[in-house]
Amino acid sequence: MNLLRKLLFPFAILYGLITSIRNFLFDKGILKSYSFDLAIIAVGNLSVGGTGKTPQIEYLIRLLSDKYKIATLSRGYKRQSEGFILADANSNAAILGDEPFQFFQKFETIQVAVDANRKNGIEQLLAQKEQPKVILLDDAFQHRKVKAGFYILLTTYGDLYSDDWMLPTGNLRESRSGAKRANIIIVTKCPSDLSLDEQKEIKNKLKLSKNQELYFSYINYDAYIYSENTKIKVEEIKTLDKVLVAGIAKPEPFFAYLKNINDACLSFPDHHNFTDKDILEIKNLAHHNIIITTEKDYVRLRGSLPSEQLFYLPIKSSFVSRGENFDENILNYVGKSSIINSSI
Repeated sequence: MNLLRKLLFPFAILYGLITSIRNFLFDKGILKSYSFDLAIIAVGNLSVGGTGKTPQIEYLIRLLSDKYKIATLSRGYKRQSEGFILADANSNAAILGDEPFQFFQKFETIQVAVDANRKNGIEQLLAQKEQPKVILLDDAFQHRKVKAGFYILLTTYGDLYSDDWMLPTGNLRESRSGAKRANIIIVTKCPSDLSLDEQKEIKNKLKLSKNQELYFSYINYDAYIYSENTKIKVEEIKTLDKVLVAGIAKPEPFFAYLKNINDACLSFPDHHNFTDKDILEIKNLAHHNIIITTEKDYVRLRGSLPSEQLFYLPIKSSFVSRGENFDENILNYVGKSSIINSSI
């Protein structure tokens, strides 16, 4: 923690007080939360960015989309549009935001919507001719105006919310007590071989309620990188000179997975909108070498860099253990919601 953040500690106390009062008002019903007659799963965190919400949403899409009509609803961070938008053939990353556009490109059978007002977004989705049966709320843990039926809270291995402080001293958007709203807590970005002893140690730190379940997940990197027209095995490109580009909150694991000693690594802020100057810098560094970026950045860089040079590395969220129990929890919740709602 740097000195400036320590000096801002009084503001962290004030911010914590404001968010606690807000949560108290929602908990007591003084501020109204709205419920809807369908399965709504909210995925979010207590901290700002970098916990792996996108791969977790994609995990849920893969789990549920064969059985139910799915919609994702996101704020559409840094999009160049306003209000409710339902993705269609004319959509792009500028209109939707990078992560929603990534969902739209990868999963053809789902609806992808953006709206900063989640209540309005849900109402608009339910007004569509083809209504979703399940809505996945992306980054909506603090959006108390909507009461989801199921909450999944993410916290990062090595940066647990139990060890963090309120903004601006730390990275918490609300106090640690907010974790009590979660049905499931997932510690993300763990080592794939995380020991049972360390799992137990983390569980003790997080102090779960009796009704909460804890899971541990890791980032599973694809064995291939992909361009617009081809794919190459990662093991074949690790020894090649290349440029690695990332505009994500914590790019270090991405770089470590791909780089060799001669590679140039360019790191940009999370959800970065690449400028002409940025594109020129990448081109000058790459010359004729390949450029590899994250899947999220690819949707913004595609069309600005030569298609034969630009590749992306997909990732998936995988569970260290007990993944089948997680799946069962989600499927049971959605199944029960579907039965209840079909009888209303």
